[in-house]
Amino acid sequence: MAKATTIKEALAKWEEKSGQKASEAKEVKLYGQIPPVEKMDGALSALVNCEKLSLSTNCIDRIANLNNLKNLRILSLGRNNIKNLNGLEAVAETLEELWISYNLIEKLRGIRVMKKLKVLYMSNNLVKDWAEFVRLAEVPVLEELVFVGNPLQEKFAADQNSWIEEATKRVPKLKKLDGTLVVKGEEEEGAEGAEGPEGAEGGN
Repeated sequence: MAKATTIKEALAKWEEKSGQKASEAKEVKLYGQIPPVEKMDGALSALVNCEKLSLSTNCIDRIANLNNLKNLRILSLGRNNIKNLNGLEAVAETLEELWISYNLIEKLRGIRVMKKLKVLYMSNNLVKDWAEFVRLAEVPVLEELVFVGNPLQEKFAADQNSWIEEATKRVPKLKKLDGTLVVKGEEEEGAEGAEGPEGAEGGN
């Protein structure tokens, strides 16, 4: 069987093809390597200016070596063999979008440290319990989620509205779920807003 491609080899190929230096680039694309990348190894530490890193369609089984990527905003890891979110904490202060669909993630432990995460694409993983799903409510600015194709969501396959209702009840900050805009709660906010001025007048 062919030996896996290392990050160093993938970066060398990418530099040659793109004409850019990995250490200077804002966007680095290492997806779909042949043979595939299996490890996020130490060579990633060269990507000090990288804002968007794509490692999708490889055979990576865990997230690692992101410590030097102080500017990373978008991380694309779809279609790998990743089982959990350990290792993400290294980019907790900067990461805004995580694309991690088609992996083997069952547990969402550790997601709450992601202070800037707004967008999470994690369709077709293995999350099956509400107890895991509710961890997403601890992500302070998460507003867009794609969760279709997880066992938890598939229980509602026949009734998308119930899924959206149950999911947004547990993660109320969501604005978009599985491509559907969530409009829930705006009337309530409007009602509160309307009471505000009256209350103020009453106090005069």
